[in-house]
Order: sequence, then structure tokens, then C-alpha cells
Amino acid sequence: MPKGPGGTVVAAHDGRLVHCKGFGLADREKKVPARCDTAYDIMSITKQFTAAAIMKLELMGRLRVSDPISRYLGPVPAGKREITLHSLLTHTAGLDDDAIGGDDYEPVSRDGMLGIVLKSRLQSVPGAAFHYSNAGYSVLAAIVEKVSGVGYERFLARHLFAPAGMTRTGYVLPKWDRDQIAVEYDEDGRRKGRPNEHPWAADGPHWFLRGNGGVISTPRDMFRWHRALEGDRILSRQAKRRMFKPHVAVGVRNGFTFFYGYGWGITLAGGRRIIEHDGGNDWSFGEFARFPDRRAMVFWISNHAHRKGVWDLPEQNAELTLGIEARARD
Repeated sequence: MPKGPGGTVVAAHDGRLVHCKGFGLADREKKVPARCDTAYDIMSITKQFTAAAIMKLELMGRLRVSDPISRYLGPVPAGKREITLHSLLTHTAGLDDDAIGGDDYEPVSRDGMLGIVLKSRLQSVPGAAFHYSNAGYSVLAAIVEKVSGVGYERFLARHLFAPAGMTRTGYVLPKWDRDQIAVEYDEDGRRKGRPNEHPWAADGPHWFLRGNGGVISTPRDMFRWHRALEGDRILSRQAKRRMFKPHVAVGVRNGFTFFYGYGWGITLAGGRRIIEHDGGNDWSFGEFARFPDRRAMVFWISNHAHRKGVWDLPEQNAELTLGIEARARD
């Protein structure tokens, strides 16, 4: 059986798709090659859609990011009354995913997830420190449903994906051709299946994954999302300015300062910004980076993030992404 990773790399500049090609196999058993229109689990890159949904609801006058979560979730424990949508968006709510527990595929409902999160201990007071939290974005997805009155995926499809021309992005609403979706493989090359072959609810992932990950998309659709973010059709200029603002410092690496916005990482590099987010699980990895000052974007993803010497995408990710900007400055 063929070995090695499969994946797709996309690059765009000045609104044009300049590269979109696959490498390796999307399905080793069937020898299906990875292509530009292969669909992948984009993992935590999903968070930018949740953040955009919150911003869209604010533009619609349905909420404000400064609102406390109690406005939408009802009474919350005393220590969590200071949690706002802003603190969830920026991972400063103090939520502790380890204390919350829960597996991505554990069959928990929306209200069940909310009950577990609200009862969990905090690792810092709300607003005090950055602690990356998947659960925080699941809470935001629940708020999207409660405020909009429709399902999380349906809201994304109607207000984000359709206006952007993204027809192959979502959980269960796209009519997926099974062979279009990449099979994932663990570090030993064992087949882990397609993302929607894992235990899901009828309308998508269970709630420890929903809103923070699990969206399936094609690289071509991610280019369409980039194009939509360059314009003002989906989000206003002011909304995007707030979404891409470096709200909270995360750290410094190789001379670059890292921040978090709303569903996006922000890197300041030589006076320019890199707006990016990666996503990974135990077998796949992807990165979506936008360079707004150069009107450029790169999206790359693999269905086999090897960790045994062949390659290690999580380890190489920052070097590759920052290296693009470094070469552009030279």
C-alpha cells in the first residue's frame, strides 16, 4: 500500500488563485489522489467561522461581544458571571479544557455540554490570561443557536458560506461524494477513516467538537472564504477590523510576537500582519495564513501529520508560515 502523506496546497495573490494542487493520496486503499477539490477536516480552523458568526449576529443587532454569557445562557455560577463573548472569542474566559474533559466524539448534547462547562473549575479569573479553549468556542456555537433560532451549521451556511460561494463546506448540509472526503491516517499509517465516519449526531459533531472544530471544506472553498474576507459583503470593514485586532498577547517566537484576535492568530512581522490559524488532531494538520498587506493567502493541509521522522507538520508549521513572510521582506 502506498505510504506517506497526502494533502493539498493553495496559494492566492491579488484575488487570483495562483496554485491549487494536491500531493499524495486522499485514500490510499482506493488510490484516490489528493486534489484541489478534495475535502478535509479543517479542525480548529473552524473557529474563525464561529467568530465570524458572532460578528455577523452583532451586525444584525442580535448581540454584542461585550455581553456576559448569562444574557444568553441564563443564570451562571458566581465565578463565571464575568465571562463575556469577547473573553470566549479571545480565549481569556479562564476555561480549563482539562478540567472540563470530554472527548470529541462523546455523545453529549448542547445543553449537556453547557452544563458541564458551567460547572467546571476555572484556571484563572475571566479576562486575566490567555488559555486556549476548545470548549469556549463550543459555548459560542451554542450562543449562535440560541440567538439566531437556527442550528449552528445552518446559520453558517446561510450567512457565511452561501454569500461567499462556498458550496463544499459544512458538516452534513453539503451533499458529500464519499470519495471526495480525504481519509485520515495516524502516525503509523493506520487508516482512521473520514471525519464524518466518526461518531456524530444526525446534524454534525457532538458538542465537545461542534463550533471549535470538525468543519469539512475544500481548499478551493477556503480560497473563496479568503476572497470574501477581502470584501465587505459578509462582514463590514469595522467588524473585520475588530476580528483581526491583536486583542491578547500569546507569546514571542523567533523574534515574532503572537496575539489572538477573534478566531484568528495575529502575528506582527516587521510591521506587517500575518492573520492565521492552524488545526490539528492526532493524525492530520492544516494551516490557513493570510497576508493582508500583500493581498496573499496560503492554505495547506495533510491527512497524515507524521511524527516519526518523515515530517512533523505541527513542528514545521510556524517556520514555514513565518518563512514566507521573511522571504517576502528580503
